[in-house]
Amino acid sequence: MGESVDEKMGSTHSLTNTSTHLLENPIIQVKHLSKRYQIGMDRTYKTFCETAVDTIKSPLKRLKSFGRQEETFWALKDINFEVYPGDVVGIIGRNGAGKTTLLKILSRITHPTEGEIILRGRVASLLEVGTGFHPELTGRENIYFNGAILGMTKKEIEDKFDEIVKFAEVEKFLDTPLKRYSSGMQVRLAFAVAAHLEPEILLVDEVLAVGDAAFQKKCLGKMGDVAREGRTVLFVSHNMGAMASLTQSCLCLESGCIVDQGETDAVIKNYLSRVTEQTSDQGLADLTFAPHVAGHKEVAVLEWVRMINSPGKQAGSFFEGEPIQIEIGFSAKKSVSTIELACNVRTMDGGTSLFMSPSGQREAVLPKGQYTISSVIEPNRLRAGVYTLALYMFVGGQKEDVVSPALQFSIEPWLSQDDNPFYLKWATGFFRFDYQWGKIMPYEETSDRFVKEEKI
Repeated sequence: MGESVDEKMGSTHSLTNTSTHLLENPIIQVKHLSKRYQIGMDRTYKTFCETAVDTIKSPLKRLKSFGRQEETFWALKDINFEVYPGDVVGIIGRNGAGKTTLLKILSRITHPTEGEIILRGRVASLLEVGTGFHPELTGRENIYFNGAILGMTKKEIEDKFDEIVKFAEVEKFLDTPLKRYSSGMQVRLAFAVAAHLEPEILLVDEVLAVGDAAFQKKCLGKMGDVAREGRTVLFVSHNMGAMASLTQSCLCLESGCIVDQGETDAVIKNYLSRVTEQTSDQGLADLTFAPHVAGHKEVAVLEWVRMINSPGKQAGSFFEGEPIQIEIGFSAKKSVSTIELACNVRTMDGGTSLFMSPSGQREAVLPKGQYTISSVIEPNRLRAGVYTLALYMFVGGQKEDVVSPALQFSIEPWLSQDDNPFYLKWATGFFRFDYQWGKIMPYEETSDRFVKEEKI
């Protein structure tokens, strides 16, 4: 990865207003970056004995495969962008779009197939649970171990040690081997080390979803502090609310290519429009490839959702006041109990939650299998507009799966007998409630509604 400060960037795009960075060099430059992976077993490094045994056991199979080209796919293809010091940049896209691959290349965990990156600063990354940690070492030892990997001196680590331990909330387990930590504890410690050892560039993947809600909020606050200190943050997440509140600019990946970049709000809006168009068809969505925001998905997983109108037909559009039925399909991978589902109706940009409809805990034990559950919103008080539906699944009080957005739907205006169409376009807000107006009455000065002050 050579560095050339004065080299022309060609088709590379800056994610921020370049007029504000005229005297600065980009802290990150990505030029024509591509990454190719081989599908299937890599047979390049077999020993002579393994090759001989395979030849004896299946000569015809080896003869047929001789000369056959291995199947490959491009996880990233011709990626170009620049990031300047102090920028907080979001990276969004559906599962398999190439987001994590991009961060792994920026972290030097893997190498690009083509192109180059230029990093002008020390990099700390939090990509997956346990990265840079050793399971046999204690929490205390791993802080020093991980700090050394990040290029910190012992003195730098010691200066920040107490802050790291306090933030990670692992004081009682500091001298316990990491292999006995829960995944949430490992994430807390890993994030604390990465955020407190003052790297110039911080790379954070969706791994924060493993932690509980309180710690996620704490991490987002810390990333905001890191950004205000002038350091650079690249943040990958399916949580559009966190993305909108934390980042100023954003790029969207699809099938390994950048399909949109610019101000975060605009990129999120375009992304949600594409996702809902691709995953939903007239009120039905297959959640297999939808963005699963958080949860473990080890016990149960959300599989599909559909919406049904008052005549009992599947639909993606409803009238104001019309009941909406939501039917959810999910599978239990093993026996499960205390399961709860919830529907969350949000604004089109995903940033505002309008209301949540929880199912309440289901105590009965469900054997392994596929199940459905329905919820009816009646009365439907949503005003005319376009909305998104997010789905939550909890097992034992913990998030098991979250899909947001899961489905897009629209509400069409409905006029009552007394409504005036001329004023309908002035109706604001998200909800429509029943109300009544009284008759227009002549004003009476002697009315006891107002008590005049008597002069003395």
